[in-house]
Amino acid sequence: MYVSRPSEFPYTIADIAKDLHVSQNHLVKVVHFMGKQEWIITTRGKGGGLRLNPKALEIRLGHIVRILQGDHQIVECHEPPCVMRAHCGLKGILDQALEQFYVSLDQHTLRDVLNAPPTYSPIAFVAL
Repeated sequence: MYVSRPSEFPYTIADIAKDLHVSQNHLVKVVHFMGKQEWIITTRGKGGGLRLNPKALEIRLGHIVRILQGDHQIVECHEPPCVMRAHCGLKGILDQALEQFYVSLDQHTLRDVLNAPPTYSPIAFVAL
């Protein structure tokens, strides 16, 4: 979201870390990961930095979240083995719900998120 904002110059890790109040060391790892995914374009050296890859605008949100979440299950019944798994249908229901979550996210692209108007009024939010 941050690097999607128009900028005359590429964003630097130092500037992003300062603005978002995060560790530069952590941000280096995040930028490296995002670069490997080709979500951002990075340039080394003087005048270098990073910017959003225009191709990333067409990526489905479900795809992004799947990559970020990895292969984590909501409920893991095999390690350690659950004594209830032979008589429990919860895992199947949760797996189906998780897949529906991703299907719902896949209806939208990163472009949709970036062009979406705010869903709350800043004034109303402050009043809460």
